[in-house]
Amino acid sequence: MTKTKSKITEMSNPQNQRRYLTPTEIEALIAACRRDKNRVQSLRNRLLIVLAYHHGLRVSELVSLEWTALDLNIGNFHITRKKNGIPSVHPLVADELRALKQLHRQNLNARFVFLSNRGAPMTRQNVNALLIKLGRLAGLEVPVFPHALRHSTGYKLANQGVDTRSLQQYLGHRNIQNTVIYTQLNANRFNGWWN
Repeated sequence: MTKTKSKITEMSNPQNQRRYLTPTEIEALIAACRRDKNRVQSLRNRLLIVLAYHHGLRVSELVSLEWTALDLNIGNFHITRKKNGIPSVHPLVADELRALKQLHRQNLNARFVFLSNRGAPMTRQNVNALLIKLGRLAGLEVPVFPHALRHSTGYKLANQGVDTRSLQQYLGHRNIQNTVIYTQLNANRFNGWWN
């Protein structure tokens, strides 16, 4: 294979693309939600992105999220991890708590937090289509897919200097090898090498 063909194959291979969003790209995605004239959908979409990003949720954890997992009085979120992950309790920040209370008031009798436009629980396909649409609206050049939000969590926290063991617990990884990926992406570890 020639160098040119090899380079073209490498560029078109999705495995070689960045699989996370930067904090600036997350903000652009959230801003794209605000353009929706339907206030309930706009709130739902922003909250879906924020919870996935702040808590490193998988799409299956998002769509199966029930109100009973959230303590809106204390501000805690009990996360039952999928894929044999370690469950944990995360605190909810003030903005999340306010938005969750507002969404709950709009769907008082709902069992699930994230409902489709038809009032049924959102599906993986709903979330995937939504994120692709919002990524285009936001003008993002990197692929936007549900697991990219989870990867973005790991990337951001590793760049903030969160230690690998704490990050492992936060994301619910049983095997630390799944967490080390994020610390390998941490560019800060190379700071000062050429001063």
